[in-house]
Amino acid sequence: MTKLFENISDKNILKLKKILKSSTLLYHKGVNVLSNVNLQDFIAIIDTGSVQLIYNDYNGNSTVLEELNEGEFFGSLTLNVNSEEITCITKEETKITFIEYNEITNDEIIRTDFYIIFIKNLIKILNEQLHNKNNRIELLTKRSIRDKLIEYFTQLAQKTGHNKFKLPMTYTDLANYLSIDRSAMTREIKYLKNEGFIKTNNRTITIYF
Repeated sequence: MTKLFENISDKNILKLKKILKSSTLLYHKGVNVLSNVNLQDFIAIIDTGSVQLIYNDYNGNSTVLEELNEGEFFGSLTLNVNSEEITCITKEETKITFIEYNEITNDEIIRTDFYIIFIKNLIKILNEQLHNKNNRIELLTKRSIRDKLIEYFTQLAQKTGHNKFKLPMTYTDLANYLSIDRSAMTREIKYLKNEGFIKTNNRTITIYF
C-alpha cells in the first residue's frame, strides 16, 4: 500500500504539513474519530494505529466498510464521512493527521517540488482504495456464506502471495465485513475445514482451493 508521504523527506513532510495547516490528534482505543471532527471536506491520514469505518443502519446493524492501517487515509474524497450512519472507530491507540481539502490547492504548496510527489501518492492511494472497494463489491455479490468466505480467502491469498495468511480482523469483524451472521459463518468455516478446503489456527488460515 502506497503511503501519502512516501518518497518525501522528513524535513519536507514537516514543511508540507505546515503549509497544509494540518492538525494531528492522538486517540485512545474505541473512540469514534468522526464525532470530534468539525471539518466538512478533509483527508485524515493514519500516522500510527488503525481504524475501522463502520456503517450503522436504522435497525442498529453494523457493517465494517474498511479497516485502515498506518499510512492509509480516509475522508470526504472517498466516503460520505459527514453522514450520521458512518462511524470511524479506533482499534488501538491511534494518531491521525487531518488536512482540509481546500488547502491541497493552496498556491504556496503548488510551487514546491514535493507537492508533485504528494499528489502522485494521493492518486495512487485513491486507485488502490478503489480497487479494494471493487473487491468488496465482488464479495457482497456472492449469494451464499460459503461463496463469500471462499472469495474473501482467495482475495487475501492473492494479496499476500501465499495460501497461508493471517486474518486482518477478528472473526466477529469479518462477519460484519461480509454482512453475514457470525454463528452461520462459524458453521460454514467448520464445514470448509471438514471438507479439506481450509485449515485454521486461531486467525491463521491455510487454503487448499
